[in-house]
Amino acid sequence: MSAAEGPLVVGVDTSTQSTKALVVDVATGDVVASGQAPHTVSSGAGRETDPLQWWDALREALHQCGDAAREAAAVSVAGQQHGLVTLDAQGAPVRPALLWNDVRSAPQARRLVEELGGPKAWAERTGSVPGPSITVTKWAWLAEHEPESVRTTAAVRLPHDYLTGLLTGLGTTDRGDASGTGWWASGTEAYDEEVLGHVGLDPTLLPRVVRPGEVVGTVRDSADLPFSKGTLVAPGTGDNAAAALGLGLRPGTAVLSLGTSGTVYAVSTRRPADPTGTVAGFADARGDWLPLACTLNCTLAVDRVAALLGINREAVEPGTSVTLLPYLDGERTPALPHASGLLHGLRHDTTAGQLLQAAYDGAVHSLLGALDLVLDEDADRSAPLLLIGGGARGKAWQQTVRRLSGRAVQVPEAKELVALGAAAQAAGVLTGEDPAAVARRWNTARGPVLEAGERDEAALARIAGVISDAAPLLEREADQR
Repeated sequence: MSAAEGPLVVGVDTSTQSTKALVVDVATGDVVASGQAPHTVSSGAGRETDPLQWWDALREALHQCGDAAREAAAVSVAGQQHGLVTLDAQGAPVRPALLWNDVRSAPQARRLVEELGGPKAWAERTGSVPGPSITVTKWAWLAEHEPESVRTTAAVRLPHDYLTGLLTGLGTTDRGDASGTGWWASGTEAYDEEVLGHVGLDPTLLPRVVRPGEVVGTVRDSADLPFSKGTLVAPGTGDNAAAALGLGLRPGTAVLSLGTSGTVYAVSTRRPADPTGTVAGFADARGDWLPLACTLNCTLAVDRVAALLGINREAVEPGTSVTLLPYLDGERTPALPHASGLLHGLRHDTTAGQLLQAAYDGAVHSLLGALDLVLDEDADRSAPLLLIGGGARGKAWQQTVRRLSGRAVQVPEAKELVALGAAAQAAGVLTGEDPAAVARRWNTARGPVLEAGERDEAALARIAGVISDAAPLLEREADQR
């Protein structure tokens, strides 16, 4: 391990497919050690993971960090949003966690919106209109389909809450992750008793929402964890709020995150409430807001198309008039939970590379369509888009975003921004600093800029036309096909 200038902290990112841990020097932002371990997600109609896999992966990732983790003075866990973790009276999982991309609760989402005042009322109440990704709909699905699981549940947590609780022995969450549940009211910044009562969820089963910057506890003594006694534990947060911290975002700067899901977001000082449901009005981890639009199909969907074609993910070719909507998992933006992939305009001379480019175009189109709704009126729309996530370093992703947005694109050099944001949060509880200011001091957003080019209006219009014309197919439930 290289010599550190300041104290060390650990930032954790427990994502859909793996858990990563970074040991970071608070003084410089240098990553002095890292570890990563995978977990699995079920296939088929549902998307589930046994939470014990997350704990095993966290322990493995920390052990890979070696002595550096033992020297850390604070730790923070960021995690995939929305997942429903149900625990019994002994703290063991009742069943596998229902993940954010499990869309089986689409009927429950529709009913909840109708039964509690409609989209506008929900947006004003919680900041978001519930779709099948939002946690409250998953609880409603569980109550309807697995009532015995509900009766056995003694605690309800989100993924980051679950791991933070295993570290500290306490039940806590933060405003950023709580704002994605559908049972946290953004106006009052408290749990919404009417929503909880409507879905039959006892508020005593929920974790305490801690304040930004609060020390939630210390790591419990455990031979399985390479932490020293007294290591501080920060609140943690959801993955997108953590990435915003990791970039040190100021209000108005737009981010496109290309991962298993694709997201567009920006920090705002105004509380969002979009009645169309396109923009989720999440809170950030500091005290501001994080309006966000999310798609279910991003890098994995495009990679799947490349695999089906038998070509490399970068083997795109220009000059196509074919449209491919890669809605392989249903879709959240646009709201088409029952959709599947759709191909239109195939010709004899269409190449595999053109089909792959069409998949990129279809994935990026949904994100860009929500960008104007995410940004405040006073945002600088000429500023570069920050491109992050697993796909951000792919040339095909970079050029597709640049071509379809008509804007400059900046790709931060820093990797693992979710874990870095968690590390900045851990640094904040250690030093009393604003974690976003910590990340700016670390210069995490530094990276090359691709200059703006002409926006491909023809491609955007063609994709929008196919979505409109194919609406009856895209909206049809699976058993009707």
